[in-house]
Amino acid sequence: MKYITIICIYFITIVNIQSQEIKPVPFLEDVVIQFPNVRDIALTSTKNEAVFSAQSVMGDISALVYMTKDKTSWSTPQILSFSGQYFDIEPFFSEDGLTLYFVSNRPLDRSSTEAKDFDIWFVTRASISEKWSEPQNLGAPVNTEMNEFYPVITNSKNLYFTLDNPSLNRKDDIYVSEFKDGAYTTPKPLGNTINSEGYEFNAFISPDESYLIYTCYNRKDGYGSGDLYISYKNENNEWTEAENMGPTINSDKMDYCPFVDTTSETIYFTSKRNRSSLNSNSRLTIEELKQVFNSYENGSSRLYKMSIPDLKTKE
Repeated sequence: MKYITIICIYFITIVNIQSQEIKPVPFLEDVVIQFPNVRDIALTSTKNEAVFSAQSVMGDISALVYMTKDKTSWSTPQILSFSGQYFDIEPFFSEDGLTLYFVSNRPLDRSSTEAKDFDIWFVTRASISEKWSEPQNLGAPVNTEMNEFYPVITNSKNLYFTLDNPSLNRKDDIYVSEFKDGAYTTPKPLGNTINSEGYEFNAFISPDESYLIYTCYNRKDGYGSGDLYISYKNENNEWTEAENMGPTINSDKMDYCPFVDTTSETIYFTSKRNRSSLNSNSRLTIEELKQVFNSYENGSSRLYKMSIPDLKTKE
């Protein structure tokens, strides 16, 4: 019965997304538009702290930017105390907000300035009002000589992330490292209902591990270069075949880096969608041209949010 319920809820979710007047809208528009590219948003469970990656035009510079929210507005964005020197991306808060995981190519040895491969790192703080610690590398067996990306920690402390393993003659895959007896186990790839020979990356896993949303690249049923797909855990504790989340949330451009606020059933994600195009029937003025170039949906990486009703699975 649980498996049937999960499947029914999935189709209800997709129907609701496509039938209701629910569409992605810009998130932190006035802030995001100040940067060439912004991606991979993370929020605390209280939703009054946000961290995102601000990147250069070419994507070769990336820093973690932090903001807090009072009752009515967000603060001025600031680079986090430990970021701004190396390539830092893909933040994720622990449930209590006292640990922040992220990905970086910073050297293991503080005496070195030579960048390394991408690893998962974390910082901690004693309380919400305290400063962040110095970054710590998560270490083996999670981090390897390969590139690890997009960490997500669940209620059970299991760690899901993206791994690029060239030795398997595959592209990026989603892996899980279970937390047992106070330590992380050797990471294992998720099954073929999630991974394929193509690119699968940037997975958000619900805190109870009942569903997974991630990006698949150039699949036959896709709407653009990268689309968001969803999979549920069935009664046998297996992931169901991933399904495209539909054309309302996905565009004909890259849609990636999902993050879900499970309390409000709101999904935040990054998109390179481009709404602007030239009209062959008229000639743009210089001001209109600049307006097109500087618009929010101009093909740069931007943040969006959207309500997803009935997303949470039920017994």
